[in-house]
Amino acid sequence: MNNTQYTCCIFDLDGTIINTIHALTYTTNLVLARFGLEPVGEEAMMKMVGNGYKKQMERSLLASGDKELVHFEASLPLYQELFRKHCLHDLEPYPGMMELLNRMKKAGMKLAVLTNKPHQRGIETVEAVYGKGFFDYILGEQESIPKKPDPAGAFMVMDALKVSREECLYMGDTNTDMETAANAGLDAVGAVWGFRGREELEAFHPKFLAEKPLDVADMLGI
Repeated sequence: MNNTQYTCCIFDLDGTIINTIHALTYTTNLVLARFGLEPVGEEAMMKMVGNGYKKQMERSLLASGDKELVHFEASLPLYQELFRKHCLHDLEPYPGMMELLNRMKKAGMKLAVLTNKPHQRGIETVEAVYGKGFFDYILGEQESIPKKPDPAGAFMVMDALKVSREECLYMGDTNTDMETAANAGLDAVGAVWGFRGREELEAFHPKFLAEKPLDVADMLGI
């Protein structure tokens, strides 16, 4: 029984439904090593992701000592090539996330993923953990769609699933996600368990803040 007004939830991917930090860090460090640069740690990588792979590589190069971004242009195709091979490296679903998603499904909610990860890698990542067809819609980075926090992707998802803003939640773990929700006019859920933590999320005054996935089920009464 769905006791909530929401009939749909759009999820961020990295740091929200799947812990992908191992794959992101592993691939980035392979790229850095090609240029003789120092690796970055997973804690540092959590602050670098969220705005697409180009910004991720820019931040990583700067952190590793390439202050002039000499290797930036060369790093981009290399990252894409290596990420195709390693995007499924040590993926972990967050504890309780599968149960939350199943409760949402049981309550009749549609489930979607909106990510700044390249579109095909996003599909592969989600399906590797949750299986094909588990989510109703998956949308990743494409040239024709501005990246989050631009709301265009969220609008595209809502159009595809035929839901209104009022009945759609947006859940994510970074400032980019909170801005995306605000720009799209959606109620936001801040995923405290993800890459950034409570303080960054709280600054955006989301509708809900959740320490763990099943807290969201309790908040929604499902």
